[in-house]
Parts: sequence; structure tokens; C-alpha cells
Amino acid sequence: MQEHTETTTEFAVDTELPPPTWLRDVRRELAPGGRFLVCRRDNDEVSVFPIEPGWTRIGRSVSADVRIDDPSVSRRHALLVSEPGKALRVLDDRSLNGVLINGEPVEWGTLDDGDELVIGRFRLFTLQT
Repeated sequence: MQEHTETTTEFAVDTELPPPTWLRDVRRELAPGGRFLVCRRDNDEVSVFPIEPGWTRIGRSVSADVRIDDPSVSRRHALLVSEPGKALRVLDDRSLNGVLINGEPVEWGTLDDGDELVIGRFRLFTLQT
């Protein structure tokens, strides 16, 4: 076994990425007064999911309201809570890979307009019009 006598240096990795430019174009096409999750797939296809008041289930399961059929996504990955007059919230539903808001892991967090929500290997963006 090799011994290391020197001190190692740790550094933080910048996990924040700027919002993608295509998001502005999507925003212009959305109806005013709504909440949406937006995702761009590998083939550049953009998917827009309206967020209705109440609970929205995100996961791989066929019973999910927002279904993402990918092994990096748990069957029951996350829950969105949308209530009139209140901030949009997300709850990690005991997922295997966790939930990140703007690069930070959360169990329960608030989503603002333009925030990035990472579910498995997918970057979704919240838009409020």
C-alpha cells in the first residue's frame, strides 16, 4: 500500500449553469397565469408540463402525472405542491438519486420562476407566467 505524506487540496466544483437560451423562446409561447415544468430532451425536443393546483407526482411509474421513463428516475421520485398564492414546492419522495434545486440537494424546497429542478439525469425548469 502506498502512503501519502502530502496534504491534499479540496476545491469546490461550480455546479451552477446559466439558464439555457432556448428557455426564453418557450416562455414566450406559454399562456399567462400558469406554472409549468419544461424539459429539453437529448434530441432537442422540448416538453412542457402544466402544473395544476394540488399535488403533481413526478416519476417513472405509469401513475405519475409527469412521467419520465428513464432508469435514473425513481418510480416515485418527487411531488410538486402548487397552491394558489403560495410558492411552488417540491418534496423528494424517497427517490434513489435525490432531488436538486439549482444544484443543491433538497428533501423539501421552494421553486421560483426559472429555477432548475434535477430529477435523475434530467434538468427541468420551472416557469411561472
